[in-house]
Amino acid sequence: MDRYEAGRVQVFSTCPQSKDVPRGEYLQRVADVARWSEEAGCEGILVYTDNSIVDPWLVSQVILQSTARLAPLVATQPAYMHPYSVAKMVASLGFLYRRRLWLNMVAGGFKNDLAALNDATPHDRRYQRLVEYTLIIKKLLESSKPVTYEGEFYQVRNLRMTPPLDAELAPGILISGSSPAGLEAALAIGATAVKYPRPPKEYVGEPAPEGIGSGVRVGIIARETEAEAWQVAEARFPADRRGQIAHQLAMKVSDSHWHKQLSEAAQANGMREGAYWMWPFENYKTFCPYLVGDYAEVAEQIGLYMQAGYRTFILDIPPSREELDHTRAVFAKAGALA
Repeated sequence: MDRYEAGRVQVFSTCPQSKDVPRGEYLQRVADVARWSEEAGCEGILVYTDNSIVDPWLVSQVILQSTARLAPLVATQPAYMHPYSVAKMVASLGFLYRRRLWLNMVAGGFKNDLAALNDATPHDRRYQRLVEYTLIIKKLLESSKPVTYEGEFYQVRNLRMTPPLDAELAPGILISGSSPAGLEAALAIGATAVKYPRPPKEYVGEPAPEGIGSGVRVGIIARETEAEAWQVAEARFPADRRGQIAHQLAMKVSDSHWHKQLSEAAQANGMREGAYWMWPFENYKTFCPYLVGDYAEVAEQIGLYMQAGYRTFILDIPPSREELDHTRAVFAKAGALA
């Protein structure tokens, strides 16, 4: 994927979740997917966090040990760790491996996870808290001097990061940008705002917000012919009544803007609009829309996102090394179009 990286487009894959892979196979699966992602030219790999899966920092260490340059994109939730602990992990892994990490700053999460942690903070307040949290992390990693910060949610006094992080290893930062509160937070912390996007044609004439980096989270299934791509897609994501019920229950308790936006998009287009496909999301198999079709068709759709200013792409979990080869072909075409 060298060509579109040169155009400042960054592509991240996603790491498998421990709940989806047998325990005895999980370590090897993480290592394999990390190597596939690196070989395909990805910038990094998203590592999820929630109450039901293993710690993302430990998974990230496996990724670092299994690759030469791939950057873990670590989902980072204030409910789980003090900002000093996050900065310490980034600095420590930088010290041990001399590798750069990315941080995916998470304001919310599953409703039941937050309730179990006794975190009843309202949606927009969570983003305000996340701003303070991230600024402390950045200050600790950027400064060789003690850091003092007096905020509404966090206070630190004369706190120093030792060992210090080399400047060239400063982490990239992503955050959800589907809500006004998320976009405001992205501006405040200098993060790339990532959306769960609507169909690409809806962004024609609607450029990404100015002043921040912008990205989308989207799955891709592409083949030489449209028929072959849809055959693969429908085999991978068959109807699942239990999953549909789980999705409906999640919708009733979620305060997530992106969750509601995607569900509205699914209702509006009947799960599919051209290459844009919401069926996996509606069956609770993934949390992003898919683009399905032949290489040229999917590349055209990706190119529309690029033309609107979206330069960071987070893919779904790749089921195989070959699937990333197909995706690489799409981005090579999309880069030429954009």
